[in-house]
Amino acid sequence: MAADRALAERARALVLLAAGAALLAGCGGGGAPTLKVSAAASLKTAFTPYGASFSPARAAFSFAGSDELAAQIRQGVKPDVFASANTRLPAQLYAAGKLERPVDFAANRLVLAVPARGGKVHSLAAAAQPGVKVVVGSSTVPIGAYTRQVLARLGPGTARGILANVRSEEPDVSSVVAKLTQGAADAGFVYVTDVRAAGGRLRAIGLPVRAQPRVVYAAAVVRGTGHPRQARAFVRGLLSGPGRRALLAAGFEPPPR
Repeated sequence: MAADRALAERARALVLLAAGAALLAGCGGGGAPTLKVSAAASLKTAFTPYGASFSPARAAFSFAGSDELAAQIRQGVKPDVFASANTRLPAQLYAAGKLERPVDFAANRLVLAVPARGGKVHSLAAAAQPGVKVVVGSSTVPIGAYTRQVLARLGPGTARGILANVRSEEPDVSSVVAKLTQGAADAGFVYVTDVRAAGGRLRAIGLPVRAQPRVVYAAAVVRGTGHPRQARAFVRGLLSGPGRRALLAAGFEPPPR
């Protein structure tokens, strides 16, 4: 009898423990859900503080080249939000039924970045001189596609010289920045926000107005997200509110009307 009572008490304790665990799970452990955001590498300096202040959910970021993140979504990866450094990739994913309608939320500018101290490139023309090591983004990633637009709009001599000096093609803009800050390259095409985020380690050389591409960022909620309310709130915040303030503080510009 004593053994039976002990077993009964133990069973009741296990039931109560399981019920408590289920209650905690149903309440999300008393906290907000996790919102998975796949975003272009150049957005890190703006999205990190925005995510820290985003109260509807805990923002968990995956920063990489926009093309890589888009490919993951096509292959079945399911973040809640996708933010790209161009409008083409979100438009393609929207047409394929992978995203809700994208919205343009920021603009940026390209510059030629060089080490702030001790560099040998002090002008765009100097990047075309023999012996200069130039790094660019891969043609499949937005920074690389924008770079090729710039080169196509420069004089043929300057463009040929710069292309002849290219030593590596990187998968995202963060990798271009890393090559420059580590001394592995003399110059590279990046966004002006990347120079700002480099903390004084890089200097920007402006591009001619005629060569400047139209750089617009777009974001969208991923179809099938388990957190549609929070995902839409995150995207709305990029247009007005803390997300927009974080973008402006990082040097991004409002999108063109």
